[in-house]
Amino acid sequence: MKLISWNVNGIRAAVKKGFLDYLDQEQPDILCIQETKAHKEQLTNEILKDHGYHTYWHSGVKKGYSSVATFCKKEPLFIQEGLGIKKYDNEGRVLITEHDDFLLYNIYFPNGQKDETRLQYKLDFYDELLPIINEQVESGNNVIVTGDWNTAHHPIDLARPKANLKTSGFMPIERERLDTYVAHGWKDTFREFHEEGDRYSWWSYRFGVRERNVGWRIDYFFVNEGMLDQCIDADIHSNIFGSDHCPISLILGL
Repeated sequence: MKLISWNVNGIRAAVKKGFLDYLDQEQPDILCIQETKAHKEQLTNEILKDHGYHTYWHSGVKKGYSSVATFCKKEPLFIQEGLGIKKYDNEGRVLITEHDDFLLYNIYFPNGQKDETRLQYKLDFYDELLPIINEQVESGNNVIVTGDWNTAHHPIDLARPKANLKTSGFMPIERERLDTYVAHGWKDTFREFHEEGDRYSWWSYRFGVRERNVGWRIDYFFVNEGMLDQCIDADIHSNIFGSDHCPISLILGL
């Protein structure tokens, strides 16, 4: 079973850059996208259904901002828009789908670079999500949490760690939140299969940055520890363009 996650930085822009061709060629069982920057009523059938996938959308109140969508070959057993926490759900950050063998959280985690208020909002999001997913695991569910986490966890996860210690996305206080997830048994699937550096999922649009691979790894598939033995492979597909992020994948042997 193949799962892909991709921050597309605007679904309508991504379609113009070949998104639907990529979907047709790759044929994932489930595709999670973040930063769709669209409400469902703004989209054509070409994006919504002509490709043969069941699509589910959670959009923020503000148009052209944030928002997530999940494309499924097989219809999920259950769909939930948001966490049930208004201050996050108003920004369209979470889609939860239930499948035969797992719950899937498709999440666009907040970016904390704007100011102290947004940094605290991001930290609060991490803090309030963790007990929710922990409770699902304690209830006997396997859980996958994927998306743009907006934090590079370790120095190996970005090209210039020393220069970014005070930059939101690599600040110690943010990285400590990911440490807490790991301490609760959550596994970064890419690192289970890959120890090498220079593997990134996001690059600035500044001239030459992606060509020189001055990037950050901020997109992840995390799973609960009990699900790890069902993970066959995880990877980053930096050869795929169309956004400032590239797709990441998780292969399950179910």
